[in-house]
Amino acid sequence: MSMNVVDKIDDLVKVDHVLISVSDKSGLEAFIPGLVEINPGVRILSTGGTFGRIREILGESAPRRLTQVSEYTGQPETQGGLVKTLDFKIYLGLLTETYNPSHQADLKRTHGVPIDMVVVNLYPFQETVARPDVTAEAARGNIDIGGPCMIRASAKNFIRVAPVVDPADYPMILEGMRSRSGRTSLEMRFTLARKAFDHTARYDQAIARFLAEQPFDAVRGCYSDGGR
Repeated sequence: MSMNVVDKIDDLVKVDHVLISVSDKSGLEAFIPGLVEINPGVRILSTGGTFGRIREILGESAPRRLTQVSEYTGQPETQGGLVKTLDFKIYLGLLTETYNPSHQADLKRTHGVPIDMVVVNLYPFQETVARPDVTAEAARGNIDIGGPCMIRASAKNFIRVAPVVDPADYPMILEGMRSRSGRTSLEMRFTLARKAFDHTARYDQAIARFLAEQPFDAVRGCYSDGGR
């Protein structure tokens, strides 16, 4: 299969669709109203506890601005939220390119939308494994899968999508969008992509380091043998 090479993009991209799924919900109380103020027509996709927090923030306007990811994809979340965002329709929206006719045809076929910004931070793995009594099973349960996938997909497509991983960046992002009529610049998206890949690299390194330090007997001790 030949590599798809992009030679035409838009420097400024209007933020019409935002996907938000965060473990750290700090800053949303200012960020969400800011997005709405800048673009009153913005649509937000979200999941689980983040959906509930954004619904509280939006109040009466939530029904016309906020959609559950499961409603958008047509696939309910699995037990315990194990699978929420790993869906073709989500990743088409993240990876699609504006001037690729095949991508646009896929969006039309699936009734999908291009996602212009992803706001994701990850399960608190480092905080979990810092506890002195942590088990391998507790650590395993706090390994985020969907979050890093969305961060990497949006960061890969920085030519169109803004990947946001740090609540401390919310004011800068809003300021930049206000000065550009609700649009993100290529420079901003590229800067955010650098930070996003560094974020996922550090996260994976923390997981690898923890697993490397675990003796197998301690891991085996977490589980009974269901095959006996």
